[in-house]
Amino acid sequence: MTKITIAIDGYSSTGKSTIAKQLAKALGYVYVDTGAMYRAVTLFAMQKGFISENKKDVNSLVSSLDEIELEFEYNETLGFSEMYLNGKNVEKEIRTLAVSQFVSPVAEIEAVRTKLVAMQQKMGKAKGIVMDGRDIGTVVFPDAEIKIFMSASPEKRAYRRYKELLDKGEEVDYDEVLKNVQQRDAIDSSRKVSPLRKAKDAIEFDNSDMGLEEQFERMYNFALRVIEK
Repeated sequence: MTKITIAIDGYSSTGKSTIAKQLAKALGYVYVDTGAMYRAVTLFAMQKGFISENKKDVNSLVSSLDEIELEFEYNETLGFSEMYLNGKNVEKEIRTLAVSQFVSPVAEIEAVRTKLVAMQQKMGKAKGIVMDGRDIGTVVFPDAEIKIFMSASPEKRAYRRYKELLDKGEEVDYDEVLKNVQQRDAIDSSRKVSPLRKAKDAIEFDNSDMGLEEQFERMYNFALRVIEK
């Protein structure tokens, strides 16, 4: 069966990663969570003191990019790959609200995007890949056979993120999560380098009022139709 590239873009907390993981597993494809890569770089910047509430030392981060090694390692127990930063599993650390607050400012740095886009394109060279992020269909794989753009209302997305963080044991406030979602939308959509936007040939998928099962069935059946052409 012909292997294709599936690019899934969209706003934060639209469930891109969840759907992408399910699709990759069902199709026997490789799944790459590019958001985890940007989160790992953000965690690195926080650990080094390059970014905080009152500071954004772009020059120091850019000059330290060669120190960053990112790898995905498949966890058989969990059924998906986890993010490793310089040999350490940082999957839990990168999913916190603290990292979420700084990931968009880090992701808009041109040198960061250049480094990670090159890594992502190398990962997807052989096709048979499902990749999700903000610029997959527009920059990373503009020739992807399937491009999906996921959206939902900010309130719905914030509630999903709020519940997810609560389930992980974090003490969070819904209004704080909503504010973070709105801030990330604004930064992601207005940045100069690779802004979040729907590719011209992407299919928009609003899942504000849609369950995971229905989303997966629709996308999986669509993917099969394209693959079997």
